[in-house]
Amino acid sequence: MRRLFPHPILAVFLLIFWLILQQSASLGHILLGGFIAILASMATNLLIPEPLVFKKPLKILQFIVVAGADIVRSNLAVMLILFSPRPEPDADFVEMKLELTHTFGLAILACIITATPGSAWLEYDRERSTVLIHVFDLVDAEQWIETIRNRYETLLLEIFQ
Repeated sequence: MRRLFPHPILAVFLLIFWLILQQSASLGHILLGGFIAILASMATNLLIPEPLVFKKPLKILQFIVVAGADIVRSNLAVMLILFSPRPEPDADFVEMKLELTHTFGLAILACIITATPGSAWLEYDRERSTVLIHVFDLVDAEQWIETIRNRYETLLLEIFQ
């Protein structure tokens, strides 16, 4: 069964997404969407051979809320910086040691940091388990590191490890 559905969650989401796009739940759309979802799941298995297992799935909702609120807050902060009469923002780089080692967790953390205005994930060193982040207006590097660690990394550790 694992050969037919290597990533069952992905297949289910793709089928649901297909049916929403088609705006129909007829038998033909279910069969065609199911076939496409199974093929996509099998193709994904070539790229992502390890199964995606969530240790605490309810933490995903908490992570989405926290990250969404931070992205909105960061948009407002960057807007205020750009429209304020003060001199240039203090852009700088922060190197942060991570406990997170799960591939998907790192990918999600990279997406969140890069999607948050004012910051960008630049480089990850797997051997040292460090990440280099560019911050648009860095006031306190330690506070920035603690914010990422407490708001994102701990949740991702609970979800994936």
